[in-house]
Amino acid sequence: MSDAEWHKYWAVNVHGLFYCTRAALRRMEPRRYGRIVNIASIVGMSMFSAHSPHYSATKGAVIAFTHSVGAEVAGANILVKAIAPVGVATPMFDDYLEKIGEEVRNRLFQLIPTGRLGTMDEYAELVLYLSGDKHYLDGQTISPTGGMF
Repeated sequence: MSDAEWHKYWAVNVHGLFYCTRAALRRMEPRRYGRIVNIASIVGMSMFSAHSPHYSATKGAVIAFTHSVGAEVAGANILVKAIAPVGVATPMFDDYLEKIGEEVRNRLFQLIPTGRLGTMDEYAELVLYLSGDKHYLDGQTISPTGGMF
């Protein structure tokens, strides 16, 4: 892997997260209210991305950042959490599934008890719930995995 590729993943997944969070907190802290939901990945907590350590490392950083910031701003009634999905049924993920071939794809889906990936709508519903006030979740990572973990 080149330095440029390594830095690209950190720039988007970690630095982008930091800058967006900082900007959001500047508005939320004076109001003493806010909800932040970060998007991580199951690969930040597992070995399922053994062949892309740059992606795994950045998603692990998203999880650690979420936990730390959640603890730091909880007293201001700002709750920070992350979701770490196993995979999202998107055209990009469909391309990946096509590249890995039928045998590997079948083994992957055997690991997921529901036998499928989550949809964008399902994850959006979870983000909406976590953005609301009907829970007591802070500094935590929710991992919708179709029963995989």
